[in-house]
Formats: sequence, structure tokens, C-alpha cells
Amino acid sequence: MGVVAADLHPAGSTGQIAVSVQDVGMVFGDVHAVRNASFDLPKGRFLTILGPSGSGKTTLLRMIAGFDRPTSGEIFINGQPVSAVPPHRRAIGMVFQKLALFPHMTAAENVAFPLKMRRHDARTIPEKVERYLDLVRLGGYGGRRINELSGGQQQRVAIARALVFEPDLLLLDEPLAALDRKLREEMQLEFRRIQKELGVTTINVTHDQREALVVSDEIIVMSGGEIQQKARPVDAYRAPSNAFVANFIGVTNFIEGKVVDLASPTVVIEANGLRLAGVAADAALSAGAACAGAVRAEQIRIAPKDGRLEGLDTVVEGQVADCIFEGERVVYEIRVPGLAGVLMRVFDHDPESHLQFGPGDEVRLGWNARDMHVFQK
Repeated sequence: MGVVAADLHPAGSTGQIAVSVQDVGMVFGDVHAVRNASFDLPKGRFLTILGPSGSGKTTLLRMIAGFDRPTSGEIFINGQPVSAVPPHRRAIGMVFQKLALFPHMTAAENVAFPLKMRRHDARTIPEKVERYLDLVRLGGYGGRRINELSGGQQQRVAIARALVFEPDLLLLDEPLAALDRKLREEMQLEFRRIQKELGVTTINVTHDQREALVVSDEIIVMSGGEIQQKARPVDAYRAPSNAFVANFIGVTNFIEGKVVDLASPTVVIEANGLRLAGVAADAALSAGAACAGAVRAEQIRIAPKDGRLEGLDTVVEGQVADCIFEGERVVYEIRVPGLAGVLMRVFDHDPESHLQFGPGDEVRLGWNARDMHVFQK
């Protein structure tokens, strides 16, 4: 497992560590839900833990929240070990997929609830509630009951309630999963705006790749209970540490072959008799090893069969198997006989030539060596 480290002290970060997870593991019977997880999160940063179902991301979040106690390792919040500290004694705000808002209360009463539970001065509560409702753009909605609010407005009430007592840490467990796509994308931007405005350290758990890329300062990608990569979103996308990360984030084509020439960082692989140049993305690569070259769909250029693809390191012939119109782009599925009939996906973002190819059309595909990351199989 290779971990690409992110810049831990960028502009806007204090450099102080808010959360430190050190060799944390969780075992349920014979199942290792989390294995040897370690990372540091500076104060004021937005971290997303990304992974498929069963990857261990929610279990890791529950240990940070205090709902589950690690089988091994330790978690530190603001430098203090917290494995033995119950959830209600941790200064943590939480928003879950099931918002658990009180339907018999108004929006303002929901937001005020954690302040009352913590015995804040009753004279200061209305002003604070109003301030946080304004923060989530619900000024004037405080008197409405929960069933009088839309799904997105309910999300905003839940965010205000989680933040109103000014926690050290905000935890988000797939809070947007139940929303429709348009509202979900709007709320992703809202999460980012609110977090930047307040500077609250935030850990978000999701399986939504776009959400992770949009809202986060850093991303952790998990699989099989292990951290596969920790990096800035741009680095996780452009320089995946292994084939799993390359496949999970974005739409990636894999070309299987073997290494025939290795002059780091350049590598040449042979696939079905064709030689293709790429970049070694795996330190374990060796001559003769079975490998897979990964090329993202948007990095492949497409042209008619008699068209020219100049300045590209690799050009292959293909036939369009299908085309899917997605509004802002067309996704082509193209069969490449020269690569043992592999089906490659290609994005076309040109608004003036949408659907320029149809099923059965002969085309040419091309990409540069720097765009193919080679991993050992």
C-alpha cells in the first residue's frame, strides 16, 4: 500500500493537529473492519474519508465520534487520548444521513436544543440561534416546524444544530445521501462555504466521489479496512497511489499487459503485441511483471478513422460500441481490436460536435505517455 502524503500545512492551516489517529484497528469477531489506520488532521481542515460500502470508513468515523472503542491503537483530539472518553464528553458536532431533527419543535428550537442541554445562558441563546440560522441561510425560518421545511432546508437546520455550540470537530456521516442529485450538489457547496467561513475542523464520510473532490482539503481513500491513499483531492485524482484508487475515483480504462522496459519514471508495457508508453506509478514494477495501464476517460482524444491525432504518444484504432449523451458531455464506449477487444470509455466535452460518432463508426483514439499510470498486478 502506497500512501501519497498531502501538504499538511497549506495556507490557512494553523499547523496544529486537531485529530491524530495512530495505528487504530477495529475487529468484530473474525472481521477486521479497520486495520492499522493512521493519519493526522490539522485544525481548520476539511477531510473526507471516501470508499465503497464495507471499506471501514463509517467504522473509523464512529471510533472518532466515540460510539465504538478501537480494538487497538489510539485516537487523539487536540492532543488528548479519547478512546476512554464517551461521546457526550467530546466536543463534537455530528450530522448523519438520518437527521434526527425533532418534528414537534421549530427550526429555532432544534438549533437551540444543544445549547440548552449544555446549560448555556438562556439570555444568549436566541441571538446565537439566529446567527447560526443566518449562517446556513435560513434567516426568517426559525419559527417553522420541521415538516414545513424542504429536504435541503432540513439539512441546513441539522448543520446549524451541529455547529451552534462551537464544537472542536464536526463529523458528517453521508448526510447528503438521501437528497436528489441537484440538491445534493448544491448542499456540497454549502458545506464547503460554511466550513470555510467558520474554520471548523471537519471529517466527512461518503462514497460519492464528486462530493469528496468538491468539499475537501484532503481525501482518505479506504478499501478492505485499510487506508489506500491520503492526499489532496487533485493528487488523489491525478496521481493515484494504486489501481484501486485509480479505479474508484473517476472513470478509468485499464489495459492489461506486461512490463518490457523500465527506466523510471517511464515504463513501456506490451499489450496484445502493442507497445505502449506510460508512467511507473508503482514502486514494485519490474521487467516482465504483469501490469495494468490506467488511462482516465477524459485524457483520451477521439477522431474519425481518417482524422489526425498529432503530438500523442499512443494512437490506436477502434469502433464505437455505444454513445451515451449526458448533457454536458458524451460518453463513448469504444472497442479496440488491437488491445484484445478491450472496451474503452472516452469523454467528449465539445459542445459543438456532440454525438459526432454513432455505434459502428470507425475511430482513432490517442493519449500521451504521461496520462497512462502503470500499476503492477
